[in-house]
Amino acid sequence: MTVHQQHLPAQLSTGTDYESLAARFRPIFQRIAEGAVERERNRTLPHEQIGWLKQAGFGAVRVPTEFGGAGASLPQLFQLLIELAEADSNIPQALRGHFAFVEDRLNAHANASQEVWFKRFVAGDLVGCAWTEIGSVKIGDVLTRVSRKGDKWVVNGTKYYSTGSIFSDWIDLFARRDDTGGDVIAAISTHQPGVKQSDDWDGFGQRTTGSGTSVFEDAVVEEENIIDFATRFKYQTAFYQLVLLAVLAGSGRAAVRDFAAEVGKRTRIFSHGNAPAVSQDPQVLQVIGKASGQVYAAEAATLRAALTAQRAYESRFGGDAEAERQANIFAELESAQAQVAVAELVLRATTDLFNALGASGTSTAKQLDRHWRNARTAASHNPLIYKERIIGDWEVNGSEPPYVWQIGGGAKQA
Repeated sequence: MTVHQQHLPAQLSTGTDYESLAARFRPIFQRIAEGAVERERNRTLPHEQIGWLKQAGFGAVRVPTEFGGAGASLPQLFQLLIELAEADSNIPQALRGHFAFVEDRLNAHANASQEVWFKRFVAGDLVGCAWTEIGSVKIGDVLTRVSRKGDKWVVNGTKYYSTGSIFSDWIDLFARRDDTGGDVIAAISTHQPGVKQSDDWDGFGQRTTGSGTSVFEDAVVEEENIIDFATRFKYQTAFYQLVLLAVLAGSGRAAVRDFAAEVGKRTRIFSHGNAPAVSQDPQVLQVIGKASGQVYAAEAATLRAALTAQRAYESRFGGDAEAERQANIFAELESAQAQVAVAELVLRATTDLFNALGASGTSTAKQLDRHWRNARTAASHNPLIYKERIIGDWEVNGSEPPYVWQIGGGAKQA
């Protein structure tokens, strides 16, 4: 038996019965939905609601069953996230970093046991993320450092857009080692004085994702939790994009739900309308029907791309490097193709639905505008125009897509 075979998991997370899995969480999703409008209106962070999900084991749905998880496939995970996003689109985005780190540990299990992390996930531990730096940092540079201090490893730096970290037990942080200059992931416990977090995200949408600033001042990180970034799972950007697509699809579902409910109970009509009740007006019904179809297509595209990501995950354990490379190429491409379609479909739907109502549809009490604001914000994360170019470069020239990209300061203009 080879070393590689010794460390292969006995069971991969290839799927379970979806309806049974979803039935565990749908009552929680319903409770989350009941307070969503109030949280949106008051910008209240969903600490309690995420706590419900932790206690129910939601963060461990991808963990193999032999370690106490649900063994869900990626399409099943993203279907759950769509349902959760319909309840409150902020929460699946707040959990984006967690599920990405879980995915990385699932992939790492091909070479070394990840039982310690799997036990943490099953126990309810959540992982946030802290990757982005702003200000004077240049493309390709990393200001946050991991260094030796006495007998400990410590992290110093400031991260922005650290989505979900304010709810988390750990932070998946991108940094650079002082000793080797190598880029690493540092998994840092948030339960220490060296980690300070702020809720200072000021976007007009997705306002309760906890995407604020994280400051690290001699934050201790265990040596075994300093991970070479080169070993990061290869379909990571596809995975991150799929979470955003689930947010978009769920936002669209919620918009159709809420606008249909408003149409159903509306009593005021226009003299130049088509029926004695708005709920019977064929033009208004057409608006709702078209949006429903657009959201259906958005959800279908998301789940189709998730199938390709699942193949990339399974190829990690197949022992065929070329097959794995091809699987990662198509995971990246299909997530980008879905992004192009889903963003347009959901943004169109969440805009045109206002044609089904009068000016009362813009009432801040109803918060119907949150669906467009949240969708517009989620769709802005990864520049769509660049993804379209990357897809075109593949179609025309066969150019392999990039798997990792960064943002930072460019050269000064003369």
